[in-house]
Amino acid sequence: MPIWTWVTPVGALALLILSKTTGVGTLLVVLCGIGLIGSVIAAVHHAEVVAHRVGEPFGTLVLALAVTAIETSLIVSMMLAGGQESAVLPRDTVYAAVMIICNGVTGLCILIGGLAHREQSFRVEGAGAGLAALIVMSALALMFPVFTTSLPGRGSYSGAQMAFVALSSAALWSVFVFVQTVRHRDYFMPIADPANPERHAEPPSLRETWGSFALLLLSLVVVVGLAKILSPSIEQAVDAVGAPRAVVGIVIAMLVLLPETWAAVRAARANRLQTSLNLAIGSAVACIGLTIPAVIVAAIVLDLPLVLGLDAKDMLMLGLTFLVSVITLGTGRTYIMQGAVHLVIFAAFLFLAFVP
Repeated sequence: MPIWTWVTPVGALALLILSKTTGVGTLLVVLCGIGLIGSVIAAVHHAEVVAHRVGEPFGTLVLALAVTAIETSLIVSMMLAGGQESAVLPRDTVYAAVMIICNGVTGLCILIGGLAHREQSFRVEGAGAGLAALIVMSALALMFPVFTTSLPGRGSYSGAQMAFVALSSAALWSVFVFVQTVRHRDYFMPIADPANPERHAEPPSLRETWGSFALLLLSLVVVVGLAKILSPSIEQAVDAVGAPRAVVGIVIAMLVLLPETWAAVRAARANRLQTSLNLAIGSAVACIGLTIPAVIVAAIVLDLPLVLGLDAKDMLMLGLTFLVSVITLGTGRTYIMQGAVHLVIFAAFLFLAFVP
């Protein structure tokens, strides 16, 4: 195992502890930023080691689950600390994550893969199943609350409705993981090309795999922790340019999703678009299938306020994203035009966040 792959997250953890005990100055902010980037690179390296050992699609599932679990913990902890003011935090965070993954990450992977290899192929069966589950879960969690009538306020579910959405989302995610890893695992495997057979290096040892798994979790924890430490500086920068506070959530979501984004882009550049899509779609499905049930349970048990319904602008943007995604993932082949379209939608999402 290269020295930098464990020195970087350990050093970043030391910076995280130091910032908690001494406060955050200008120099420490810069060092935390460097540690954040280094931890992202280390997380991608360790995820690839684990993926090489367990094989696809389990490798991409490991990274998706790790990031989602830590992201969920961060949201719930901020809900507990924020009280009434954090009622819309889960909605804004989940919506931002879905837009970043479905447009930013997917578009970047398709564009870079298309520039490097002209056209790339993937299994429609796996991508279509994940996208269908994502559309249904997103509609139940983020759109339907605006139209229900059990509560007088718009955008909120009653207790029974929240329980139904939590169970439905968890059930869809569980079925998707079962299909991906057991029943139809071949739907998520790269399409074999007889003209260019893949050559595999020797898999890492069991000891190295477990070491990388532990360091992967450490790296992801450090990424989330440093993102939270840097959030006040991000808020000051956002206020300085006069942008809405919702932009802070988008920036933090981008930082948390950096490891998956880097891994997905590297896979697309290496002509492994199937791996990229497994990461992107799997992460988006896990984001709602795990985060929404956890948030709803916390809201019900701890009697926390929770607003899930999006406004009209965001619902239109989400619907446009899913419409274009159905077209993009419906053919089994991609090229640069599709990537450009998704990136334009992502640019519109960012622009309208700054200029609502």
